[in-house]
Amino acid sequence: MEQYTVTGMSCAACSSRVEKAVSKVPGVTSCSVSLLTNSMGVEGTAAAADIIKAVQDAGYGASVKGAGKEGSVQAQSLDAEEALKDHETPVLKRRLWYSIGFLIILMYFSMGHMMWGWPLPAFFDGNHVAMGLIQLILTAIVMVINQKFFISGFKSLWHKAPNMDTLVALGSMAAFVYSTYALFAMTDAQVKGNADAVMSYMHEFYFESAAMILTLITVGKMLEARSKGKTTDALKSLMKLAPKTAVVVRDGEEVTVGIEQVQKGDVFVVRPGENIPVDGVVLEGSSAVNEAALTGESIPVDKTVGDSVSAATVNQSGFIRCEATRVGEDTTLSQIIQMVSDAAATKAPIAKVADKVSGVFVPTVITIAVITTIVWLLAGQSVGFALARGISVLVISCPCALGLATPVAIMVGNGMGAKHGIMFKTAVSLEEAGKMDIVALDKTGTITSGEPKVTDIILAEAKSERELLVLAYTLEKKSEHPLARAINERAQADGITAGEVDDFAALPGNGLSGIYEGSELCGGNANFISSVAAVADEIRMKAEQLAEAGKTPLYFSRDGKLLGIVAVADVIKEDSPRAVKELQNMGIRVVMLTGDNERTAKAIGAQAGVDEVIAGVLPEGKESVIRSLKEQGKVAMVGDGINDAPALTRADIGIAIGAGTDIAIDAADVVLMKSRLSDVPAAIRLSRATLRNIHENLFWAFFYNVIGIPLAAGIWYPLFGLKLNPMFGAAAMSLSSFCVVTNALRLNLFKMYDASKDKKKKQSRPHDGNHVDHKEKKEKSAMTKTMKIEGMMCGHCEARVKKTLEGIDGVTEAVVSHEKGTAVVTLEKEVADSVLKEAVEAQDYKVVSVQ
Repeated sequence: MEQYTVTGMSCAACSSRVEKAVSKVPGVTSCSVSLLTNSMGVEGTAAAADIIKAVQDAGYGASVKGAGKEGSVQAQSLDAEEALKDHETPVLKRRLWYSIGFLIILMYFSMGHMMWGWPLPAFFDGNHVAMGLIQLILTAIVMVINQKFFISGFKSLWHKAPNMDTLVALGSMAAFVYSTYALFAMTDAQVKGNADAVMSYMHEFYFESAAMILTLITVGKMLEARSKGKTTDALKSLMKLAPKTAVVVRDGEEVTVGIEQVQKGDVFVVRPGENIPVDGVVLEGSSAVNEAALTGESIPVDKTVGDSVSAATVNQSGFIRCEATRVGEDTTLSQIIQMVSDAAATKAPIAKVADKVSGVFVPTVITIAVITTIVWLLAGQSVGFALARGISVLVISCPCALGLATPVAIMVGNGMGAKHGIMFKTAVSLEEAGKMDIVALDKTGTITSGEPKVTDIILAEAKSERELLVLAYTLEKKSEHPLARAINERAQADGITAGEVDDFAALPGNGLSGIYEGSELCGGNANFISSVAAVADEIRMKAEQLAEAGKTPLYFSRDGKLLGIVAVADVIKEDSPRAVKELQNMGIRVVMLTGDNERTAKAIGAQAGVDEVIAGVLPEGKESVIRSLKEQGKVAMVGDGINDAPALTRADIGIAIGAGTDIAIDAADVVLMKSRLSDVPAAIRLSRATLRNIHENLFWAFFYNVIGIPLAAGIWYPLFGLKLNPMFGAAAMSLSSFCVVTNALRLNLFKMYDASKDKKKKQSRPHDGNHVDHKEKKEKSAMTKTMKIEGMMCGHCEARVKKTLEGIDGVTEAVVSHEKGTAVVTLEKEVADSVLKEAVEAQDYKVVSVQ
């Protein structure tokens, strides 16, 4: 998406006009204009010059954001920060003070003297023409001070795209022109000596209304500008985090350079208390790094050699030397700024309703004002009365309230999410996230930590847990298997030192063996260890219980004697069960997707408390499952890996865990920087609150105009004697936009992690069973074969066999279980047993039978 800065817009009608003009440019596929940030996002192949010309032809100005400033996160943030800077308020404040000064003098002459008899210099005694001239001059001065309304208003009228400024300009000018006519008519009456006519024309002056309208609208504009400035605080605070300099090592010396000079591969140093300048990896040293700026997490994260660090985080304790891995616009901070900025430049679907209304609003109001004036004249009212009703209609009507109702709420909601590490990429994702019926969760890395951990230690011949871990570590330290890594990490954490093993051998699908201090050490699955050592029924029963709980039991023996079992599992994250429960309390059905076997998947699903478990799903299978779930309601997919990208894209809303892969993050609509599952219900909660706020804003904006315009037109005057002074209409118009923006700012007080006020929405149709059942419904007539396989130890072995079998032409699905030692293969056509057997045995497993 190419972003542009647009100047000259004053209301929703302006943004709608720009959007229509650019959308007509050949090559533009989509365009969204934000009145709030004065920005425009354009997608397509159209040249920037053509787009800018279209904006200029529509009567506004445009320029490419960051033109000539590429390559630096600092330059990017400075450019964006400049675009968001509140340039309006200081100008409006000056205009307001000058306007008020001259308006007070004008009101003294027009109302103070005429209504309350306040004294005037002797020169004005009985000199009504002089008083009229003073009012004309003072009003003209106020109009010159606020000339922007007239320039913008009549310019947009010339381009056949009237806006809010057009209404203000027409209302004020009508009052001024009619009052000037009354003044000239008064001079004629004065010459003719008609004192009664002179006094009558004095009451036909609306000079104070013309000046008051401009002043009150300026008050509203200033309040609105200040409130709009607050809605972008979150984005501006992110931009201020961008580091300005870095200390890099050049030719063996430390040199301080501008952040734009840091290149990928540079080595930089960070001392305690300093900001980390770019994304990198620690080469030397250790420290605690405060990452609150990016993730919202206040607890510092320990970093040591090999760990990654991000720009704008703070090194709190130790000296670290790092290598730059991502610089400029590629840093995490820069990408966050871009995501928040893009979200501000896009439009939520609900905004289209207001845009359509705003597009025809001003012409409709002008038409109503003209009709109102004519009707009252035909009804026999004076020109002054009829004109006052028409002017009231013009100045009370407020398209700004409609135009701001959605973008201010989106910006505040998006900023709130950014503060807490929840990044909505577009306004659409922020609006839609709260409408989900089903949330599908990937297991590994989302519900679970994604890193196997030692969960249980069962002793047999070993005298203590430490003795068993010493021998297990000694054997497993040379293995690269994920399960071995879990044992190694546990031993290292316990301060255990491994011995040296001779004649080490890895036996694929079975385990490991080696000679340690003259004894033979073996480790592996039940089948392998049973061939070298006796396994008691009691131990075997405990192992089965561990397997039922979703854990993988690893047996260890020494010289033919069973030492014990070390159980390893991918443990669920601490906040996963609570997050799942919160989603369910919000009326959302939670489904877990995993490539694990059914037994392990159900064990993890039970711990997390999900509604449904779909097991044995290949990466491409996740996408088809999401497609199926979408038939039951709106679906959000939460994942972290490359294999989740198709499902994230297929889902109505894709949510990526921040610690996941770049591909997953790119495919998602929402990114959770903290990598916590509890941020999923928080994101949905924030989306619902934002949408609720938008509905409130739109209601009051429509309600205000529906009530205000008939009152201003004088509909209630014949019945109740109610009529609206144009000055009060202008005040009401000013306050309407201010109230809408202020209501949106209330979102800053919303507590997105408070589940006490969650409301359930109607749940979608329940779906029982697992993925196997789901496939069986579609393939009742399909042929199945059951294979007995030896050598499978864990879920990784299962995945390997499953992938191999499902890669065979004719095989639609393979459900593999390492505990049962089976693979149930579903065929869409005849496949020879020998083909299945050869494929599996090529992966170093033994096929006992095929039935």
